[in-house]
Amino acid sequence: MTSHVHHVTVDCADAHKLGTFWAEVLGSSLADDDFPGDPEALLETPGAALLFVTVPEPKSSKNRVHFDIQPDDRTRDEEVERLLALGATLVGDHRRPNGRGWVTLADPEGNEFCVECSAGERARLTGTRLPVTADDVTSAVRLAVAAFKESPATDWHVPAGTLSWDCWETVEHLSDDLFAYAAQLGPQSPPLENEVPYHWSPRREGGPFNAIFADPAAGTAGLLQTLETSGALLAAMVRTTAPDVRSYHGFGVSDAEGFAAMGVVETLVHAHDIAGGLGIGWTPPDDLCDRVLARLFPDAPDDEDRWTVLLWSTGRADLPGRERVTSWKWRGAPLEETPQP
Repeated sequence: MTSHVHHVTVDCADAHKLGTFWAEVLGSSLADDDFPGDPEALLETPGAALLFVTVPEPKSSKNRVHFDIQPDDRTRDEEVERLLALGATLVGDHRRPNGRGWVTLADPEGNEFCVECSAGERARLTGTRLPVTADDVTSAVRLAVAAFKESPATDWHVPAGTLSWDCWETVEHLSDDLFAYAAQLGPQSPPLENEVPYHWSPRREGGPFNAIFADPAAGTAGLLQTLETSGALLAAMVRTTAPDVRSYHGFGVSDAEGFAAMGVVETLVHAHDIAGGLGIGWTPPDDLCDRVLARLFPDAPDDEDRWTVLLWSTGRADLPGRERVTSWKWRGAPLEETPQP
């Protein structure tokens, strides 16, 4: 048996005030029952839970423990400027001419913390690719659900693009894919030669073989809720699965990042199919397309329009100067490993 870190506790002069500052830094919010003047304030984020506690003693020396933060959607320098505007102060500038380095700031009570390069900046500096993450799964699913909710269509039993399934069935199939990928990572010893043995069957002849079906009585709102739930299950499994864990997939034994990338690709391309049937627009972010292409289709063309390249790679679009893809499979195995059958 072992222990785990439940909170990182920060002693301070005003728990609510300092907690509010860090909530803005980390894009989260304090607990609903925390108010100004309370002796404690709790800030829960995906990476850590911070507990701010009001104490009478003032800060007297440099922190022996500090936070290193990495911006998610902006550069290191942009994040430094944002944090300074929130009330942080500059302690030390350790940026280098080659783009590396960090900046040390202090929060409003003088606690030092460092701002590092973003993951994108690190990748460019080191010549490596950005990994596909649990957050990418969440982002892809939420973007798709938001797009579907904009559809004025009342009949979802129309063909999904060029597929033989209708839009309702394709959402169910997508939900089932995300669930199935999460399930492969679930056992203590994930299977390497077969899928976790749920029972898959079609609802009608010619329909997708699923273990997951939405209750028709719940309408499209219920259908989309099943999609969000399956996406959340996959994101949770990817986030909590160790990097060295491997599990079976028909296109090769894969790791958690591989299953995340598969879930993103399924979401993006099936959203394209469904959007075609519902008559709505759908163009996902190029950087998200680029990350899944690098992981699952490492030999894909380097054309600038990464969404079109992903559609071409999955047989859904033409690419100038290249034959249309009629049969395709992604690379399930981690890129540094020899693919297994």
